[in-house]
Amino acid sequence: MKDPYETLGITRSATDKEIKTAFKKLARKFHPDLHPSDKEAEAKFKAISAANDLLKDKEKRRRFDAGEIDVSGAERPQERFFRDFADGPAYTSHAARDGFDSNEDLEEFLAKAFAGRGQRSERAFRARGQDVSYVLPVAFVDAASGATRTITLPDGKTLEVTVPEGAEDRQMLRLKDQGMPGYGGGPPGDAYVELHIQPHPFFHRKDDNIHVEIPVTLREAVLGGRIEVPTITQPVAVTVPKGSNSGTTLRLRERGIRNRKTGQRGHQLITLRVILPTAEEPELVEFLQAWRPKNPQDPRKDMLP
Repeated sequence: MKDPYETLGITRSATDKEIKTAFKKLARKFHPDLHPSDKEAEAKFKAISAANDLLKDKEKRRRFDAGEIDVSGAERPQERFFRDFADGPAYTSHAARDGFDSNEDLEEFLAKAFAGRGQRSERAFRARGQDVSYVLPVAFVDAASGATRTITLPDGKTLEVTVPEGAEDRQMLRLKDQGMPGYGGGPPGDAYVELHIQPHPFFHRKDDNIHVEIPVTLREAVLGGRIEVPTITQPVAVTVPKGSNSGTTLRLRERGIRNRKTGQRGHQLITLRVILPTAEEPELVEFLQAWRPKNPQDPRKDMLP
């Protein structure tokens, strides 16, 4: 197993923030859900997760730098044994990787195998549980406003996930101690949940602003008027100016996404699209045939030579 600093591409003097930033960057690049059936990407993701688990823990990092534990987190004298549990397929327990039905069965086997060797041998087999990862599809409005969702795990248990207000697509959430159980009394691993924001039929997000195209009738465009438009919370009345064209943009202040850092909301930008009548309107046709504009326009003049 590589040196954890080398795995994350950082120096031994790296700060906690630099460690966190390096892990996030590599995790997004090699996440297994983004590379289905790619064993190399899965192995790299596992390696960077293990390196991050070691270096983000101040005590483990100190002990590693001092040579008290190896890159897997095991005591140096017991290095050969712990490696049996450090490598294996993702999303499984230590026991399952070694052919046992449960951690309890494995503990019983090891207790018999190392009987009489003292407490140090027992402590050497204490290990943190495996981290697990999930993908959670989230509706656009739920991501914008925040929500709580439930993941049903393969064993039937459920995991409550709080989707933060203003969540972004591919954002990674870490649920501490919600991974696989530890071995030998060790702490459980963590669960990583990657949010996949689902497209909305008419809302589109750009930075903290929400864009929406709103159809208006010819009468509303020509004469103006009040119309209701949807927002991520509730419909809002908007005034359409007289003589509006397709492409006219209106702004609803602070009806967009709340910025997670500043707390300020973005805006909702409304683009009007003029819709002609779909049914026959003989009076409108008759009017247009007789109409002679006082200010004739050629909307295609800039497109022609």
